[in-house]
Amino acid sequence: MFIATRAPSLKTVLLASGVVLTLAMGVRHGFGFWLQPISQANGWTRETYSLAMAMQNLLWGVFGPFAGMAADRFGTMRVVLVGAVSYMAGLIWMALVTNPTLFVMGSGVFVGLGLACTAFGAVSGIIGRVAPMEKRSWAFGVSGACSSFGQFLMMPVEQQLISAIGWQHAFYLLAGLVVVAMVPMSFFLREPAVEHGHGPQQSIGEAMSEALGNRSFLLLVAGYFVCGFQLVFIGVHMPAYLRDKGLANPNVAVMALALIGLFNIVGSYYAGKLGGRMPKRYLLSGIYLSRSIVITLFLLAPLSPASVYVFAAAIGFLWLSTVPLTNGIIAGVFGVKHMAMLAGMVFFSHQLGSFIGVWLGGYLFTKLGSYDAVWGIAIGLGLMAALANLPINEKPLVRGELKPA
Repeated sequence: MFIATRAPSLKTVLLASGVVLTLAMGVRHGFGFWLQPISQANGWTRETYSLAMAMQNLLWGVFGPFAGMAADRFGTMRVVLVGAVSYMAGLIWMALVTNPTLFVMGSGVFVGLGLACTAFGAVSGIIGRVAPMEKRSWAFGVSGACSSFGQFLMMPVEQQLISAIGWQHAFYLLAGLVVVAMVPMSFFLREPAVEHGHGPQQSIGEAMSEALGNRSFLLLVAGYFVCGFQLVFIGVHMPAYLRDKGLANPNVAVMALALIGLFNIVGSYYAGKLGGRMPKRYLLSGIYLSRSIVITLFLLAPLSPASVYVFAAAIGFLWLSTVPLTNGIIAGVFGVKHMAMLAGMVFFSHQLGSFIGVWLGGYLFTKLGSYDAVWGIAIGLGLMAALANLPINEKPLVRGELKPA
């Protein structure tokens, strides 16, 4: 059960979880900068490092539902503490291990668990429980904006650290920063003990069975797979793609990823705000359709720093704007008692897509010598996700005496 305490205010939760998300997502989004230095230092092809990133994303998704269950049952604070330590261990592992198999598996387990316990799924439950229903979508948007701010903040920091102190020492410094910042913030995420109401109570198994038997939930799962495929492929392979195309100045990639983070602050915030006023399914469909259009225009336009920056700003506005809308639908349809677990289940699909997207990028580049095929797949999947989200039913489920929050 949770530690007995008074419920934190929404402001406290958003500030503390915002710091955690800023670091968790900010550090993770910069991993693409290590692709070439680590591969060159260890004599690997891009496929090895891509597989490690894919494994991190896959295990992040595998651990996600369990981290959510733990957060719902034992409280967010404890889960974030575990995540901070595991994240630190993963960064140190990536700095030290040179065996390809151990690098892939170890970094996958440690960083995957760390992200599962410190990113959206783990903190969504406490946000949903603390925020009033009318502010819930907005609160999810604020948390999404914080993670985007982390990307904007950390991209130049990570690139500069690699250039100034080397890629290994950059990992060490980030590992220390994760623990020093996340551990104190976790104590502001304590939750009061669960108060069981009268009448029937829905168990974890019943909640899972109900969600998996719900058509709208499965459509969210399908859409989130596409989201993960697109985002992680772009985030990890963009720096290498630009170099391959002749934009050798690393500052172009740094600026592009920073712009993605900057514009996603706006996109995530307003997606959450609009989600409180408009059908979230239509907003989700529009986001996926817009991504496919933006990617297509980027590939058709002459490549230059200016076109890269325009693409980064446009795709950044759409980057994580799916998160507050998806979590808002989950909370609205199923309630908030098992919110973190259900968000983790949906996010597993996101991370399965991430695994395939980042690994396929490295694999097809090794086989074909370009990323063209993966760009085409990303466009096609975006169109499919746009169609899949349209029939989602956002009405709260009626369970007799079990009523959604």
